[in-house]
Amino acid sequence: MPRAVQYSRFGGVDVLEVNDVPTPRPGAGQVLVRVVAAGINPGEAKVREGLFAQMWPSTFPSGQGSDLAGVVAEPGSGVTGFAVGDEVIGFTDERAAQAELVVVEAANLTKKPAKVSWEVAGSLFVVGSTAYAAVRAVAPRRGETVAVSGAAGGVGSLVVQLARRTGARVVGIAGPANHDWLRDHGVVPVAHGDGLRERITAAAPDGVDAFVDTHGDGYVALAVELGVAPERIDTIADFAAIEKFGVRGDGSAAGASADVLAELADLIQTGELDVPIAATYPLTEVREAYTELARGHTRGKIVLRP
Repeated sequence: MPRAVQYSRFGGVDVLEVNDVPTPRPGAGQVLVRVVAAGINPGEAKVREGLFAQMWPSTFPSGQGSDLAGVVAEPGSGVTGFAVGDEVIGFTDERAAQAELVVVEAANLTKKPAKVSWEVAGSLFVVGSTAYAAVRAVAPRRGETVAVSGAAGGVGSLVVQLARRTGARVVGIAGPANHDWLRDHGVVPVAHGDGLRERITAAAPDGVDAFVDTHGDGYVALAVELGVAPERIDTIADFAAIEKFGVRGDGSAAGASADVLAELADLIQTGELDVPIAATYPLTEVREAYTELARGHTRGKIVLRP
């Protein structure tokens, strides 16, 4: 029997199990994918902990995960464009990606370019769609300055690169250990912590035109203090600030499509976009993977390999 990550009650990593499950079968318009890599994300941990139980209820046992890449095992009826053996990148809205086999809507799949690694492909959807939507929301223009909090994290590392592609100057807020990586990607690094506002002002003497907050914890208020217009501030982490300050909250849902995945994958294929991989774990070590994620200091993505 195939295996899948599941949990039967809300809680910490200790509630996660890797269980034998029945082999799923694709329905009309669906594809059965044998998963090669699946990314993990902070939002999944919050759902599992019950923090979003009112917004996104769980039915137990619940699976976990959205991001995936793998090989088509069986197309369902009516599916065109995908055949057995095709390598694909995709996503599921059914909390099911962290498994050996998963049924995916054909509309949520795109072909995996040959030069995109399995680890990158399997962890692309959530961070890629979120970064794409966040940059689009603040609409950087050539010659402007964009500040990004959490600039070397899973989402932030893509936000800074996509913002740079618009011709904007990017100031990346991150710990000193990530400053060389930011500089290598054309980003001006500044350290977080006390005195941050002064450091940003020194790095951007002509002011900050747009701000993408991937971290939360007061960065939206800082952006407002820096004089950034609310409509040019986007946060994916501070939902209270969206209502309080009237800023934008475009994230994964606003960028979720196979077309966006295909566009990002093409940029990776041609070397124009770099998706850092922090660590890879076997599916059986899913608890260890989420423990590492919770430490909050990884550069880029943590990936499971079934």
